[in-house]
Amino acid sequence: MKAVRFHEYGDPGVLRYEDVDLPVPGAGQVRVRVAATSFNSVDGNIRGGFMRGPIPVVLPHTPGIDVSGTIDTLGEGVDGLAVGDDVIGFLPMDKPGAAAQYVLAPADILTPAPKSVPLPDAAALPVVGLTAWQALFDHGKLTAGQRVLINGAGGAVGGYAVQLAKNAGAHVIATASPRSGEQVRTAGADEVVDHTSTEVTAAVTEPVDVVLNLAPVEPAQLAALPGLIRPGGVLVNTTVWMPAPSDEERDVRGVDLFVRSDAEQLARLVALIDGGQLHVDVAERVPLAELRALHARAAEGAVHGKVIVVPPTA
Repeated sequence: MKAVRFHEYGDPGVLRYEDVDLPVPGAGQVRVRVAATSFNSVDGNIRGGFMRGPIPVVLPHTPGIDVSGTIDTLGEGVDGLAVGDDVIGFLPMDKPGAAAQYVLAPADILTPAPKSVPLPDAAALPVVGLTAWQALFDHGKLTAGQRVLINGAGGAVGGYAVQLAKNAGAHVIATASPRSGEQVRTAGADEVVDHTSTEVTAAVTEPVDVVLNLAPVEPAQLAALPGLIRPGGVLVNTTVWMPAPSDEERDVRGVDLFVRSDAEQLARLVALIDGGQLHVDVAERVPLAELRALHARAAEGAVHGKVIVVPPTA
């Protein structure tokens, strides 16, 4: 089969499009014929060797932690899934990924794919959708009637977070650039702050219950965010190289989010998609053979929105 792998850590040039043996599922695994994977920023960090501590991979390594596809073979002891099932999942980050025609997946991380979007497009959901869900509800404990600030709402996680927060009945304040402002408003934001011209600390005049920070802001800007939160509220931060600040005197918690695979939560997101309450947005569809060029563009900051990567069908 065709796959993209890197045999050493380094810049995007280490990625090779090559022939690889077809994997064989072990106990508790299934083999998935990949419809698509997606690009996540962590893919570039793993490839560059910056995540060797928390995410130790065996070289050569195939990137791609999102997968959508069709079950091709069942391993021993797999129940509840069948050959021919269309599925999606967030793959183990330290195992071979889905930038290939086939990938092995633990059966228990998979959930049925949404029926209302093309199967390749469903690869745009798992990691970013779960990040938004866990930030808002597992850590932020967001409920109807609360106020939430989503800082950096123009990206893929932010798009889902705005929709999920609005669906939950929250008042949503979102920061975005002029390029993505209208998209964020369409997703459901009640207020949109242009972060290129306005400091968010000046724009938010009433306290919020939850702040979700998705943006690689300056340390001083991150440190100022707890001041926008009411006593007892929470700041959830996804830029984990800068720890989330807190304000103990006012009981404002700071939480660093490390997204985890969760098939049950993913099934809830799928239900929202098929119910018309959550929109999957795909910015680009890139052939697997062009993954190295995609990584290079991402390293230059030239990738905007969610990009799915599609392997050849033959």
